[in-house]
Amino acid sequence: MELTTIWFGLIAILWIGYFLLEGFDFGVGILMPFLGRSDAERRDVIHTIGPVWDGNEVWVLVAGGATFAAFPEWYATLFSGFYLPLFLILVALIVRGVAFEYRNKRPEPAWRRRWDAAIFFGSLLPAVLWGVAFGNIVAGVPIDAQHHFTGDLFTLLNPYALLGGLTTLALFITHGAAFLALKTEGDLRRRANALVLRAGLVAAVAAVLFLGWTEVRDGDPGSAVLALLAAGALVGGLVANRAGREALTFAGTGLAIVLAVACLFVALFPDVMPSSTDPAFSLTTTNAAATHYTLSIMTVVAVIFTPLVLLYQGWTYWVFRKRVAAGRTPTTPG
Repeated sequence: MELTTIWFGLIAILWIGYFLLEGFDFGVGILMPFLGRSDAERRDVIHTIGPVWDGNEVWVLVAGGATFAAFPEWYATLFSGFYLPLFLILVALIVRGVAFEYRNKRPEPAWRRRWDAAIFFGSLLPAVLWGVAFGNIVAGVPIDAQHHFTGDLFTLLNPYALLGGLTTLALFITHGAAFLALKTEGDLRRRANALVLRAGLVAAVAAVLFLGWTEVRDGDPGSAVLALLAAGALVGGLVANRAGREALTFAGTGLAIVLAVACLFVALFPDVMPSSTDPAFSLTTTNAAATHYTLSIMTVVAVIFTPLVLLYQGWTYWVFRKRVAAGRTPTTPG
């Protein structure tokens, strides 16, 4: 197998890991002002992701770094053409991270309300914009013969990409509600469980429309199978929710996200950024790749360090696996 294909697959895995893990904490951040009916409950919501949210964000840093090193042409076109959406995502993630740390530094309700709003919008904006960005990557954008993006912001706000943003938003809210049901107690847990089904039905409709549109535009048998499996996983998660099986519910929503993102990458391959101007101008795993020597060095580094990172993150989730005790979290997040 070509190293370019291997690294396309590895980058796909990094993005899958990012959406799986960051997806539920985006969902938690979006739901926090609505499910948390008191300051104590909102603090409990934040503490469900307090030990892991920053580790989840590492996945997007590694994905971006791997793209830069393995496919520099892809990185250059993507980050120049999608500059404003990616900048907004970056600002949202920074504000969100600051809000987690500063929310409980002062006791005044107005102070906490402002940081709660920062957490909400800092979670909402990336949840939508990542879907818009990947919708455009799969569908293709105007790229000229020099691999320069020739569109503008409104080019990116097309119906297919906006549907992608709605799909990621709905999936992340469902995934976040399932996580909260798994990690909380009492009334907060019951409200989260009730929300899973309502949000999941919206996510199911959006996902079917988006993945169905993807298959009509760019699909192949492999991506079609993954799309069907993603739908099945989401339905299975909702059935488990009705049965009160919270761990299976969370597994179902997570698997749906994994399979949906995999479907997009399979539909995209062997392109990494199709050109809607002329297919001959598209960036592919071949013409966008770094040298064979660079990819070889990167492969050795990945083989050594990836298992260590996975073990460390798995250990973190194991240590913080217990439910957050209702109303008994410390005033300052850990």
